[in-house]
Amino acid sequence: MNPFEVRHGQIRGELSRTIENAKRDGILVAERDGGSQSAGRIQCAEPGKTMAFLVKDNPEPEFIHVPRRYDLLLNSKHSAPEKYATLAHELGHLYCGHLGTPKDRWWPDRRGLSDELCELEAESVCYLLCKRLDIDNPSAEYLSDYVKAHAQTPKISLEVVIKSAGLIEQMGRDRLKPRRETE
Repeated sequence: MNPFEVRHGQIRGELSRTIENAKRDGILVAERDGGSQSAGRIQCAEPGKTMAFLVKDNPEPEFIHVPRRYDLLLNSKHSAPEKYATLAHELGHLYCGHLGTPKDRWWPDRRGLSDELCELEAESVCYLLCKRLDIDNPSAEYLSDYVKAHAQTPKISLEVVIKSAGLIEQMGRDRLKPRRETE
């Protein structure tokens, strides 16, 4: 009935900080009623649009404009912990390189992987982030069920999963500096 339900766990400021920091990479996060069977999704945005990213707020707010590269939708009917888990999963897809990369030095371009491998990596990122915040979401069950049902687990990139989880965790904790377009 509710496949994305978080059984326990609370979110503090991680959700809003992660959403704000996502803007530096051109990710516009929006909410919309997705029904009971959709938590969210990320996709490439139409080219040519920009968005504002807050670089400092004292003494006066200062913004820069960055290219809008990605649109990420969250289900507006979900709780904050469910939204955070979905955000972690969708950002996991991006930072694991499943949608490519605007700059090779930002994160790898790993387009062309199987859907199965992409989902395992994104669920692994989500699991690590939610576990560290003590959010009990369905990622652990998904990963466990997969391992039980398959004789061999695909060779996910542990390095990419760990780096992605680390970046997203930092996005929820700190205000990040803008990306340099020349990197």
